[in-house]
Amino acid sequence: MSIDVREVTESDAPQWRGLYAGYRDFYHLPEDADAVETTWRWVSQREHGMIGLVAVAEADGSLLGLANLRRFARPSFAATGLYLDDLFTAPSARRRGVADSLLRAARERAAAEGANVVRWITAADNTTARSLYDQVATATSWVTYDMKPEGG
Repeated sequence: MSIDVREVTESDAPQWRGLYAGYRDFYHLPEDADAVETTWRWVSQREHGMIGLVAVAEADGSLLGLANLRRFARPSFAATGLYLDDLFTAPSARRRGVADSLLRAARERAAAEGANVVRWITAADNTTARSLYDQVATATSWVTYDMKPEGG
């Protein structure tokens, strides 16, 4: 399968929304059309430093996967990085190189922008994805915490 990775365009909106809803479902997040629409606006309008990438089947132009990245400062290194917030491959396109193509595009984008890392988290039990991640990146020893804002 020939795959092209590029930034999202307005014409991608319907297919992208379907993929992102699938991503949310995969992570057992509740259906939330507002969250999907807000995220679409962020990636399509490049709000909050977001970059929306899509993997496209060259044969028919269908979207096979998505990657949502954002820039972040790395004060300890006086550098910037790209954070991969979301990576999703359509179930029908899995194990065909879609995620690998998106990760490679993220790596290339980081290099082009002078970023010194592409970083992401994944669920500990996401063994299928982790088998790919272990081939292209190094798992860190850092533990992630979430703290709710006061009153939240």
